[in-house]
Amino acid sequence: SKPGSNHTPPKSDSNHTPVALKSIKSVWVVVPLFNEAEVISGVVKQLRSEFSHVVCVDDGSSDNSAALAEKAGARVLRHPLNLGQGAALQTGFDFVSSRHGASHIVTFDADGQHRVKDAVEMVELAQRKRISVIYGSRFLDKRTQPGIKKRVVLKVAALMTRAITGLRLTDAHNGLRVLSMEAIGKVQLEQNGMSHASEIVHQLAKSKLSWKEYPVEVLYTDYSKQKGQSLLNSINILIDLLVR
Repeated sequence: SKPGSNHTPPKSDSNHTPVALKSIKSVWVVVPLFNEAEVISGVVKQLRSEFSHVVCVDDGSSDNSAALAEKAGARVLRHPLNLGQGAALQTGFDFVSSRHGASHIVTFDADGQHRVKDAVEMVELAQRKRISVIYGSRFLDKRTQPGIKKRVVLKVAALMTRAITGLRLTDAHNGLRVLSMEAIGKVQLEQNGMSHASEIVHQLAKSKLSWKEYPVEVLYTDYSKQKGQSLLNSINILIDLLVR
């Protein structure tokens, strides 16, 4: 697969080919974690049903998120202070890079908005086609309904990212990604806040590694809406892009 190639449509359940056991064991999931005690146990348990290695990076939570994640089966790394999602991801990347036999990292949000099934299918595609980077996109099909305001903000952010990096992404700020260890070696995050997503795309675009987008569903739950994540994060992303 060449950089910039078209996305691959999702497979139906009846046609889905599970990732080989030896392949899935080489995949590590990195979950940035900050005050998600209400949902993190369920998120980790769902991930552990498919992935042997789940690492939660507790970014200075003031609740018992870390203990709950550990009890659910995750390995937990801790920041004593809240440094931001970018810093949490980089801590996870550095940790997995030191693990023998690791082949890929899946980045996965802690708030329950991503589907484990999508992550598994993205890993299978990356391994089968030997694609270095798979970006999840909520805009390649109609399953995700983010709302008009959020859709507009994310579309503008995608256009700005495209102008900066040259990558024709439809959803540049989706937290669900699959990165080969070669790709991880090209990433060194310095932006700790929401702009880390733009930084990842920027650094990987310069690497010229192969990439694809894959259609995923983002679940906008009552929980995430109550936390104000639906629109506020999108506005923060746009502000970070404008500042940079």
